[in-house]
Amino acid sequence: MQLINIGYGNMLSASKVVAIVSPDAAPVKRMVQNARDRHMLVDASCGRKTKAVVVTDSGHIVLAAISPETLSHRISGTDQGGEDEGNEE
Repeated sequence: MQLINIGYGNMLSASKVVAIVSPDAAPVKRMVQNARDRHMLVDASCGRKTKAVVVTDSGHIVLAAISPETLSHRISGTDQGGEDEGNEE
């Protein structure tokens, strides 16, 4: 099982990822709200701005504070440092 870092010490199983999308579109915002209402939302953004929404095969929605491009590179194994995650202080 390959785990990917989705930011700030949070990990996600790469084999469970169905899609990684930007949170800006209205349909994605509705999907996030529906997941929140069904208690299927995992907020892994640690209080920071959500930059990526990860859809899993179980129907869970995971919010991440790093960009979809960075997550894509991490899944494919081509990440070379990526974005600065900031300090966890």
